[in-house]
Amino acid sequence: MAAWLRRRPGGPLYDRTFGDRALAEGCQDMVMGRWEGARELLSKRPRDDWDRRAHRIRLLADAAANRRTVDVWQASEPGNPDAAVLRAETEVMRMFAHARNGTLPARDSLDRVARLCLQASDLAPDDPYPFVSLVTLGRLYEDGDPNMAHWWKELQARDPYHREGHHQALRYLAARWHGSNAAAYNFAWDAAAYAPTGSPLVALPQVARAEEYRHSTESDGRTAIGLTYHWTGERARWDLRTSLEKWIALRTTAYAQDVADLNHLAHGLVHAGMHEQAGAVFTLLDNRATKVPWSYSGDAESLFTHWRDKTRT
Repeated sequence: MAAWLRRRPGGPLYDRTFGDRALAEGCQDMVMGRWEGARELLSKRPRDDWDRRAHRIRLLADAAANRRTVDVWQASEPGNPDAAVLRAETEVMRMFAHARNGTLPARDSLDRVARLCLQASDLAPDDPYPFVSLVTLGRLYEDGDPNMAHWWKELQARDPYHREGHHQALRYLAARWHGSNAAAYNFAWDAAAYAPTGSPLVALPQVARAEEYRHSTESDGRTAIGLTYHWTGERARWDLRTSLEKWIALRTTAYAQDVADLNHLAHGLVHAGMHEQAGAVFTLLDNRATKVPWSYSGDAESLFTHWRDKTRT
């Protein structure tokens, strides 16, 4: 089995590329110090396929974060917009790696990375991704980024329904970072209401609900028992029905990160007791799993397998 795939006998398939084999090869090249594959991959996309480009940039940057590969690429081709955009996102990943060690990066370090994002935007003025990087980076400022409203406006001017951009903005607004549960829900509900028919943004309230659950159990001291109605309340069920009716029933395009969004939807459905509908979503998933949000409720692989089997029999 290829290195980017993992599956135990009878278990779910974990593939961070979601079936994008060219991306998997590009990530392997990055780890091995070769940047030519990433250059070819990022240059061949349709210029308006921001969704798949975002997925590729994010995973390539993650692969590059512990290497100097992308730094060498940009130094070799300083005028290449793809190299600049990927380098900026890689530096954002490095800032988050620093934060995971227990301390937030210094403000001057964050400002340096923000400047790299803006320089990338200068080289790629139509590309929304440098502003996705800025919205992501904003979470690491101790009191939030005062430029966030401006970055969000610039992102939306380039792609008003950018999937990754909305997910990063939701995290910024969540209680775990610089907002509140109410702010996250309001943002998610607005995004779902105005999203085009068939857009996975309709499922954004499922992400907000999962993030609230995680924050409540990890930080607020609430137990799963105390959150019994978190998943089964009328608003939760209304959001789930909306996702099914406005996204799943009318889904004609497979977005690059559909597997992640379908996992969020399946997770919400099983916790709401909507098992028949969950079974249909598991069929769409075809055994493709993500750790999040299943890990918020226990052992991710065991929970996915349990509900996959229970709802599809």
